[in-house]
Amino acid sequence: MTGVNKWFGPLHVLQDVNLEVAEGEHIVLCGPSGSGKSTLIRCINHLEEIQKGSIVVNGTELNSKGTNADEIRREVGMVFQQFNLFPHKTVLENCMLAPRRVKGVSEAEARDTAMRFLERVRIAEQAHKYPAQLSGGQQQRVAIARALCMGPKVMLFDEPTSALDPEMVKEVLDTMISLAEEKITMICVTHEMGFAKAVAHRVIFMDKGQIVESAKPTEFFGNPQYERTKAFLAQILNH
Repeated sequence: MTGVNKWFGPLHVLQDVNLEVAEGEHIVLCGPSGSGKSTLIRCINHLEEIQKGSIVVNGTELNSKGTNADEIRREVGMVFQQFNLFPHKTVLENCMLAPRRVKGVSEAEARDTAMRFLERVRIAEQAHKYPAQLSGGQQQRVAIARALCMGPKVMLFDEPTSALDPEMVKEVLDTMISLAEEKITMICVTHEMGFAKAVAHRVIFMDKGQIVESAKPTEFFGNPQYERTKAFLAQILNH
């Protein structure tokens, strides 16, 4: 991301954002509500368009004319706060849908891939149930498996645990921690600071549409450089 700016009407939600993420790097984005974190990762997936600056994903510039957003989304998986599963389809069908429709793979291959990733997130035994029959934590693990079925190079997580009951948070974070061991590039918006310490190569603090601080977890938590970061950490760690 180079000089990225985004407005919603008069609201300047991203202000001259510069961010480089290396292949295989794990980034945790944190900051107060309304600081632009979710908008930033939605721009990477081209769910939001920027008005100024440039975003290059895996060599493709998103905001150049002729760029196919769907091509980018094939390589960038996204897990949302709300699980966004199709309620009328089984867990297995939810995971098979995009590979069948977008990549055109055979039904057998899509099923094999779906089962492999459902096993990966430890929920294969629920494959023939419908989303409403699962807990929130289970549904979010299905959403992660569904994203992985497309073979993405980058995984984006937008506060994946914020809609969950506290006892379900750990099962989703454990799934994400195990994913991190596979060298997949991850950018995660979260307030789960334990997860940031365990998984992140870098923690980035955003406030008022700007990246205020970017550091390794040991430095970020042990010696934050800016008053805004210190105030945020004091509030969230004492919560």
